[in-house]
Amino acid sequence: MKFQLNEGDLEEIDNIDDSGKLFAILISIMNRLRSPEGCIWDREQDHKTIKRNLIEETYEAVESIENKDYKGLKEELGDLLLQIVFHSQIAVENKEFDINEVLRGIIGKLIRRHPHVFKGMVLNSSDEILANWEDIKKKERKEKYEEPGSIFSGIPKSLPSLHYAYEIQNRASRLDFDWEEAIDIFKKIDEELAELKKEMGKRRKTQIPDEIGDVLFSIVNLGRHLGIDCEESLYGASKKFIKRFNFIEKYADENNLDFKKLPLKEKDKLWEIAKKRLP
Repeated sequence: MKFQLNEGDLEEIDNIDDSGKLFAILISIMNRLRSPEGCIWDREQDHKTIKRNLIEETYEAVESIENKDYKGLKEELGDLLLQIVFHSQIAVENKEFDINEVLRGIIGKLIRRHPHVFKGMVLNSSDEILANWEDIKKKERKEKYEEPGSIFSGIPKSLPSLHYAYEIQNRASRLDFDWEEAIDIFKKIDEELAELKKEMGKRRKTQIPDEIGDVLFSIVNLGRHLGIDCEESLYGASKKFIKRFNFIEKYADENNLDFKKLPLKEKDKLWEIAKKRLP
C-alpha cells in the first residue's frame, strides 16, 4: 500500500489494523518532515533541543494515568512514541543508529532479562525475579564497560529527586542492604530531624541543606517500605494545598474580607474551615 502521506490519506489510514504498517507510515512521515521538502522547525531540531519534549510528554502521559483519563493517555502515548521516532530519525541522519537497532536492542534486553519466561529458569517470586534481574544487569555492565560497574549505573540523574532517591534505595535493597522493618526507619528520621534542629540552632547555613536532604532521604525510605511513592504523595499534598488555598481566598472574597491583609490567626481559621469542607 503506497501513501503520499497527505491529509487525504487519513481515512485510508483509519482502516489499517496492522501495527507494523502503521509504524512504518509514522517513520515515513517523520522522514518527510525532516527532509528538504518538509517542515523548517522539524529540520532545525537535534537530540538536545527536543530532549525537554521527551520529558514533558512523559509527564503528560503520567498525568493522564493519574486522572484515569485513558482517552487522553492514548493521545499522550502517541506523542511519546513520536519523540522516540523523532530521536531515531535524527540518529539516522547523524549515522548514529536507526529505529531497527532501537527495536532489536529492547527485544534482546527483554529476552535476556526474562530467563524465567524464555529460557526455562525457575523463579518463584517477584523478589527472586528482581534479584536475578540485577545480576543480569551487573553482568551486562561488566561486558559493556569491561568492569563490574556500580549497581546505581543507569539511574538517570534528571529524575525528580524523590524518585531518584527511591531508585537508589530500591537497588541497594536488592543486595540486602536495607531496613528490616519500616518502624525502624522512624528512629532514623528522628535522628536526622535532631541533627537538622542542631544545625539550625548553630545557624550553620552551609550544613542545613545536607541535613534537610538526609531527612527527605529517610522519609523516602519509609515510604518505600510502606509501598508508597513519595513523589506521588507530595504531588497529592501539593494539589490538596492548592485546592484548600483557592477555597479560603474565595471564601474571604465572598465575605468581603481582604485576604492578604488578614492576620495569620484569621487565615488559620479559614484554613480550618477549608479542611472541614474539603477532603
